[in-house]
Amino acid sequence: MAFLNSIITGTGSYIPTEVVTNPDFSKNKFYDLNSVPFELSHDEITEKFVAITGIHERRWVSSDLHASDIAAIAAQRAIEDAAIDPGTLDQIIVAHDFGDIMKDNNQSDMLPSLAARVKHKLGIDNPKCVAYDLVFGCPGWIQGMIHADAFLKTGIAKKCLIIGTETLSRLIDIHDRDSMIYSDGAGASILEAKQENHHRGILSFTSESYTKEEAFYLYLGKSNIVDSDPKIRYIKMHGRKIYEFSLKNVPGAMRECLDKAGLTIKDVAKILIHQANEKMDQEIVKRLFRMYGLREVPEDIMPMSIQKLGNNSVATVPTLLDLIRNSDFEGHKIFPDDILVFASVGAGMNVNAIAYRY
Repeated sequence: MAFLNSIITGTGSYIPTEVVTNPDFSKNKFYDLNSVPFELSHDEITEKFVAITGIHERRWVSSDLHASDIAAIAAQRAIEDAAIDPGTLDQIIVAHDFGDIMKDNNQSDMLPSLAARVKHKLGIDNPKCVAYDLVFGCPGWIQGMIHADAFLKTGIAKKCLIIGTETLSRLIDIHDRDSMIYSDGAGASILEAKQENHHRGILSFTSESYTKEEAFYLYLGKSNIVDSDPKIRYIKMHGRKIYEFSLKNVPGAMRECLDKAGLTIKDVAKILIHQANEKMDQEIVKRLFRMYGLREVPEDIMPMSIQKLGNNSVATVPTLLDLIRNSDFEGHKIFPDDILVFASVGAGMNVNAIAYRY
C-alpha cells in the first residue's frame, strides 16, 4: 500500500550570539501594570522568576540583524541539510508576530512581507515559489507545518519551507518583570511530499483558536513606568490567565491529535512543546499523562531549551528539533519510527499540535 507522506527532510536554526543573563537585568526597576514599583530586591525577583520559568539566560540578536535576516540564515541551513535546490520550493511560509523590528525606535516593518524578504535573500527567481507570512502567535511554525501538509497532501506543492523567526528583545519593556522571559531566534524546516510504502511524517494534527474572552491575554501596551508614552508599545501579558488557559486546553489538544493518529501517549518518544514557562510545560505534560491514567512522566520525553534560550516564540519548536536532529542537544536523540508530538500555545489564544512519525 502506498502513502503520500509529508516528511521533514531538512532543518536549520539560528541561535543569536549575545547571551543575556538574569543578573544583566539587575539595574532595571520593575513596576506592575498599575505603575506601582516592586519592593523586592533583584535577587528575590530573580529567584521567584527562575522557580516559575526555569530561565537563567536568553539570546538576543546583534543590532545589525533583523527577524528576516536570521530567518534566511536558518532557511539556508535547512535547504543545505535537505540537499535541495531552493529554486524547486513551491511554498515559503514564514511565521512571526512582529515583522522586522527596528533596533532604536520599536517600529514594526512588514512591508514587504518577511517571506518575500527571505525569498529575496535566498536568491530564488522562480515566481511559482509562493512566499507569504503567517501570524498565529507562538504556535505559528506548527501552524505553518499544518498549512504545508495540506498543500503536499492535495498535490498543490511538493516542497515547502516553513520558518519561525522572532526578535522579541526589541519589544520588551525594561520596567516589566516579564521582559526577562523573551528572546530571539529562528528555526526552519523543509517539508516534502514522498510516496512511500509505510505511513510516516505528519500523521495528524489539531488546531484551535479561542477569542471570546481570551483574545487579549497577550497584547501590545505602554510601559509600566509612570507617565510613559502611550504611543510606544511593548509586549504585555496576563500571565496567570495564560497559565490557567494552557493547562486547561493544551493537554486535550495533544490527546485529540494522538487519538486522530490512532496513538496513545505510550507510543510517544518525544514531546517538543513551545518553551514559554518550564513549570507550565511540565504541568501540561503531567496532565496529558493523567488523561491516560499514568502518573509517571519519563524524564527524557520533553527536551527543555528554555533555561538557556528563553522564550523565542515561533522559533522554539523548530530550533529544538534542529538541535536534536544534529546531535547538539545533550541527552536527546531521535531515531527512525519515533513518534514525536509538536505542540504550542500562544497569542490569540491559539493552540495546536502535530503527531509525527520520524
